[in-house]
Amino acid sequence: MNNEPLAERIRPKTLEDYISQQHLVGKNGILTNHIKQGIIPSLILWGPPGIGKTTLANIIAKESERPFYTLSAISSGVKDVREIINKAKNSGGLFTTKNPILFIDEIHRFSKSQQDSLLGAVEKGWVTLIGATTENPSFEVIPALLSRCQVYILNSFDKEDLIALLDRAIKKDEVISKRKIKLIETDALIRVSGGDARKLLNIFELLVNSENDPVKITNKFVLEKVQKNTVRYDKTGEQHYDIISAFIKSIRGSDPNGAVYWLARMIEGGEDVKFIARRLLILASEDIGNANPTALIIANNTFQAVSVIGHPESRIMLSQCAIYLANSPKSNASYEAIGKAQELVRNTGDLSVPLHLRNAPTKLMKELDYGKDYKYSHSFDNNFVNQEFLPEEVTNTKLYEPGNNNRENAFREYLKSLWKTKYNY
Repeated sequence: MNNEPLAERIRPKTLEDYISQQHLVGKNGILTNHIKQGIIPSLILWGPPGIGKTTLANIIAKESERPFYTLSAISSGVKDVREIINKAKNSGGLFTTKNPILFIDEIHRFSKSQQDSLLGAVEKGWVTLIGATTENPSFEVIPALLSRCQVYILNSFDKEDLIALLDRAIKKDEVISKRKIKLIETDALIRVSGGDARKLLNIFELLVNSENDPVKITNKFVLEKVQKNTVRYDKTGEQHYDIISAFIKSIRGSDPNGAVYWLARMIEGGEDVKFIARRLLILASEDIGNANPTALIIANNTFQAVSVIGHPESRIMLSQCAIYLANSPKSNASYEAIGKAQELVRNTGDLSVPLHLRNAPTKLMKELDYGKDYKYSHSFDNNFVNQEFLPEEVTNTKLYEPGNNNRENAFREYLKSLWKTKYNY
């Protein structure tokens, strides 16, 4: 009897079998093209749990016909990394496009020294690194390693993808295909799994094994059979995103009570305190901004403090920061301004920098009038002179609209006094 779980038994072996991530592995996907060309760069696969990162790494190795080595960040030290690298170096293919693939699951759990030990091998081409992570690599992977890797984002499965997985199991799995199964409703099954394919298939297998044929999968049947363990905080599932969303919205809505409640839910559930602190840092700029610039300083100091102190004492700093941010006046004017500016840039392209604003470090540039008509603000009364700072094509465009709060209302009056009718403040 096959004791492998269903998720393992129907794990895709080829790109054709791989469901979703068409932007990477579809007909014209970037990884498909890399494999066809036989040139696989070192890469980081970033996406939620159960999305198929390990599967994809295995397929890449198989289809590119390369030796495949695996390390787990949870159980491997620097010594293990070096042993694997030496083994890979001696496995053939050195200095060719067929160098071995070293797959590291949960690379975000590697310490700085562990990540450092990979640098030489990746740089010299002894191995092609494929790292898998559920966390933002910008925060969790050291810059030196990150700069040597391509980062590819794996998107969450949509409903159709998950139903396709269930259909595949019913039709193709050596065990499940022999059973009489009717997939009548899927909403509860998908909701309970939180979009995690591995979890979905394992729950599905449990449901099938709990009944005699014919097995009718309905929402009611799923909820009756699956133990309701959603009270426990699942920091990798759907609830993780729901609770952080409730936390942020409570602060944005100036409710310190809601903020500390959802904070407590996350802390009791074992959420990464640095993850919470990062979200507070983003919120301080996105939702408060210049209505209270001190908010960003406090949020940044909280992040630094949390990084030093750790769990459980960091809960106090997080509570202090969350309450301060909830009680602060709110403004999303800076967030809106950069959004408008980026949209303008996308629509207008690379407009020329006006001559008077250009840098003129050489004699030739000066002869070409670079910087010629620039007026140095500090040479004028109140350190201000009216001149154009936008390309001619978008002159007079107002991108920053001050928020309706004491500090930004003062900004509005100040800008109006400087620019008069130019930007209509």
